[in-house]
Parts: sequence; structure tokens; C-alpha cells
Amino acid sequence: MNGTTNAPARPYVHINCAVSLDGRLAFAGGKRAALSGPRDLARVQALRADLGAVLVGVGTVILDDPSLRVHWDLLHRAPGPPPIRICLDGSGRLPASARLLDGTQPTIVGTTESSQRRYPASVDTIVAGPGPEVALPIFLRALAGRGLRGVLVEGGAHVIASFLRAGLVDRMTVYVAPVLIGGDTAPSLMAGPESHSSEDWVELLRESAEPLDDGVLISLRPREPPSTPPPSPL
Repeated sequence: MNGTTNAPARPYVHINCAVSLDGRLAFAGGKRAALSGPRDLARVQALRADLGAVLVGVGTVILDDPSLRVHWDLLHRAPGPPPIRICLDGSGRLPASARLLDGTQPTIVGTTESSQRRYPASVDTIVAGPGPEVALPIFLRALAGRGLRGVLVEGGAHVIASFLRAGLVDRMTVYVAPVLIGGDTAPSLMAGPESHSSEDWVELLRESAEPLDDGVLISLRPREPPSTPPPSPL
């Protein structure tokens, strides 16, 4: 697939997250909140395994230091290839101690021309745009050129907003937990620019809404899909 004229312009992009009833991704200040139940956790592990790549922003790494591995014990199946771990780090803020840099799984860092940061030799680096933010269309084209067919975007709020507002999403699943977090500093599902009217919001179509654990799983797709959407790898 790499280097062929049949390669898609970008991988299939699936956003997945869990939120409270009031749309919060985490506790005050971004402290991690365990919102998913056991069946939803297993669903997320299956998405990681089947899509083959998991993407987060550097803010998520700084706050949570995720491993982005597949917990095969939750899937009750033999372990398969580990997903490629991807981090967007346009300004070079990724901590040197982050588990993403431990060399145990294939890892890609998206960065920019303005960043002087150097990463371990085990990390594949993609420079996408002048900065300070990673240029998503350029970055996704580079991922497709490396043979990636699908990417699971897990957060945080600024990354989710960037993909949605750029129209670079093919499917979105949101697990809504039956809890309320409230407050002023707990991050909402989508950060970034304010919407001042319906002309600014991101409109999606509901595919399904079904009970899962104690909450509800909502599946959505763009109201106006890309003119040439990439095929789903699932």
C-alpha cells in the first residue's frame, strides 16, 4: 500500500470518548475520571486492536501518561499485534519519561517545523506544518503513506475539536455515563473555538443509541461525509 497510487488520502478516523451526563471528559483540572463500565472498556480495547493505531494529544499524555496498549485479557482472545501509538506534540512538550517513549510498541509523534524537540530513535517522527499546531491533513496523509488504514482518536478535548472542525472524522462513538461532574475546570468533550450560532457548530447524525453497562453508547457519523471517505478497516 505504501507508495502506491491506490493509497487513500488519509486513514479512516474514528473518535471515541466517554463523558458524564453534562459532557465532561474528566474531573476538575483534567484529572482522569473512570467513566466507562466493563463492557465499554472491552469495546474500546477491541477498537484499539482492530483499528491498529491509537492517537492522543500531548496534553493527555502530560495529565494521564497512558500506555495506549490493548488489554487483551478484557477481550478473551489471543494477543495480536500491538497498535501503533500516536501523539500530537506540535510544541515539543512530550515528557521524556512518558510511557509512549518506552520503545515497547511502535510509536509515531506528530510535530512541526517550529519544534526543536528530538525524540528517541525508536520513535517515528512526522513533521506536519510550520506550527505551533500539527497540520492534520498533512499528518494524516503521511500516516496513509506509511500504510495505516485506521486511527482511533481518544482525546483530549482540543484534539477531538480539531478533527471534528476540520471535517476529518468518519465515525464517532460516545459513551455517556450516568453521572454529573459539574464545575468550571472539568474539560468538556470539545474545546477550542467558541460556537456563536448554528453556523459554527459541528452537526452529526445519530446512527444508534443503545444501553451499555449503566450508561448509553451513542454512535454518530458526519452529516456531510467527505466526498471520498476512506474505507473502514473494520
